[in-house]
Amino acid sequence: MRRLLNVEQALHLLFERDVAEGNADPESEPESEDFDDEGDDPSFVLEEEREEKEPPTSAPSGTRRSAQRRGRRSAPTRSRSPLTQAAEPEPRLHSEPWKTEEDADTAPAVSRFQPRRTPGVQVETLSPHSPKDLFLLFFATDTVKQICSNTNKNAAKNKELGKKYKWTDIETDDLYKFFGLLMYMSLVSLPSLQDYWRQNHVLSVHLPAKVMTRDRFRSIFWNIHLSDPEEDVHNDRQKGTPGHDKLFRVRPLYDDILSACQAYYHPRRELAVDERMVATKAKTGMTQYMKDKPTKWGIKLFVLAESSSGYTINFSIYTGKAVTVSEHGLSYDVVMKLIQPSCLGTGYHVYMDNFYTSPKLFMDLASMKFGACGTYRESRKGCPRGRENALTKRCERGSVRWIREGPLVFVKWMDTREVSVCSTIHPAFSGDTVRRRVKDRDGRWAVRDFPCPTPIVAYNQSMGGVDLSDQLIQYYSTHRKTGHWYRTMLLHFLDIATTNAFILHREMSNAKQVQPMTHKDFMVELVSQLCGMDKEGVPQSRRADHVPVPIVTATDASQKATKGRQRCKHCLQVDNRRSDTPWKCQACDVPLCVVVDRNCFSEWHK
Repeated sequence: MRRLLNVEQALHLLFERDVAEGNADPESEPESEDFDDEGDDPSFVLEEEREEKEPPTSAPSGTRRSAQRRGRRSAPTRSRSPLTQAAEPEPRLHSEPWKTEEDADTAPAVSRFQPRRTPGVQVETLSPHSPKDLFLLFFATDTVKQICSNTNKNAAKNKELGKKYKWTDIETDDLYKFFGLLMYMSLVSLPSLQDYWRQNHVLSVHLPAKVMTRDRFRSIFWNIHLSDPEEDVHNDRQKGTPGHDKLFRVRPLYDDILSACQAYYHPRRELAVDERMVATKAKTGMTQYMKDKPTKWGIKLFVLAESSSGYTINFSIYTGKAVTVSEHGLSYDVVMKLIQPSCLGTGYHVYMDNFYTSPKLFMDLASMKFGACGTYRESRKGCPRGRENALTKRCERGSVRWIREGPLVFVKWMDTREVSVCSTIHPAFSGDTVRRRVKDRDGRWAVRDFPCPTPIVAYNQSMGGVDLSDQLIQYYSTHRKTGHWYRTMLLHFLDIATTNAFILHREMSNAKQVQPMTHKDFMVELVSQLCGMDKEGVPQSRRADHVPVPIVTATDASQKATKGRQRCKHCLQVDNRRSDTPWKCQACDVPLCVVVDRNCFSEWHK
């Protein structure tokens, strides 16, 4: 009967035949190919395991064949190659068990806090600054002029494509009024955009119609553009190449806002790094989905904010997976990009969540004289796991475990669930306690004190900088639905500017020891100044400017051509009737009747 042999058995039979014929050394072993078939044969036993289970004995070839017949197959011993040695698991360097709160720990030496500038507002605090002055720090006149120029170019291009709407080139005052109306809509919420210009209705509001017409507002919103439309075409042709910039359409304002955020305020010691989602479902390669965020669909920003005030110091827009693979990963690169020692200084404490925390990042930050603290994932490379005396689900609430490896301390704490934190600036436990509401054995609720590790106490106090910034932004956000992602980002840049301007106002008021305005009062004052209105809704222009002038359409003032007649605003709003007039107010730019029996011009300005 023919017997089927595998490669190993065939090599051994050939080797034994050569030994019998005197053509091979009986003390040598046959060379065999390194086949990875351990998973195919469950009875496969490595040589090291066989030596542990059976004492080494010299057996004749017949004994070897009988072992193979019983289903056991021994691997030939041979010198390991360098590749085989590299593939071996590294020996565990740290086998120290977890310690408890009863064991003393010494915090590492913390780097001295040396900021580049004095922390706080970097403008003259003694001179008066109105809300508009603080807002213009982030939307300077040069930046707004560039936006106006690009918007006019974009409107001209759309007109050539056949878009049918009236358009007059905008100037800086028009754009500031447009921004003011967007902020007004964040203060006064109505169901739709048209309701802000609705007359003689329960939803009627008077301010938007006095600032600009509805069609003018909509045409600006449709055509507003941050980059040069001609350069957009050149950038779009480079898609798929390293020269393509995904953020080209927001790049001019993006760079200016970043520079302004860092120029006019210097943060204090505690900083926080976290993500922020700007809601949009526009079809771009940058749209992300995050199930754990309140805003699940949108453009993701990585934000560096001051923990105490929520001031946005630095941020970067996530544009999707990079073409080149990063050496240390996305989270490492994000923190290193946001932390700029040349701008901030040294000695800062940075707090982050488990998406960013890694021993490699913390050690590199420590070498740059930055402290770090954050929750961590046990699966991260370099984090301790599989040690003795670890936390289990049966551990009581308030149980503490920690391990120190150089400047790094890994802490675990049992609250309602296990919490893991890593730090380079805190000791493991300093006797701090937290209060928790728990049930007694009788089923009654009571408040008890539980021991809490020092890094967790500091993390809870300082990690909420970005959340505080998001909270301030959401109070009065200019966000509106739009099909173009760059308009969504423009509205978010407005939110960052107004929120940071309010924080500057609050810091300057505290420095002068005066009561700062509330956030709502600050926004109301800012809207009034941008729209050119006082708080009663009356234009702030000088009374001498309010004179009736003919409605002229000629570009040259010397020409006497008139547009004809327009509907009187006063008659339409008060009497709900149409009255055409050839006159308008020079300051308000509003058509008004000036006739013998009806002087709407006088009534309008009362």
